[in-house]
Amino acid sequence: MNALLIILLTLVGAAGWLTVTTREPVRQAVVAGILGLLLGLLFFVLQAPDVAFSELVVGSAAVPAMLLLAIAKVREQQASAARADDQSEPPGAGISGSQGGEAD
Repeated sequence: MNALLIILLTLVGAAGWLTVTTREPVRQAVVAGILGLLLGLLFFVLQAPDVAFSELVVGSAAVPAMLLLAIAKVREQQASAARADDQSEPPGAGISGSQGGEAD
């Protein structure tokens, strides 16, 4: 029992550290889901099955799913804004060099 507790505490610490240090939001949401799963297992080992079940549902499923949906929505909006900017750019706006009225 003590060995299992030590292993789970070490894994929870490592998963927490990985969650904080991960830069990409999608990977961070996945690692946060793994952290929720490990916390649920830890609570179960510590004989708190009601807390473990709540952590499994919320920490490893609901929160990562909401994060992934929010990330997808933000990326969709950024892509549509970029498309709108590309369409509203006047012709020749991205061309460099001398243009109208400049003397060489």
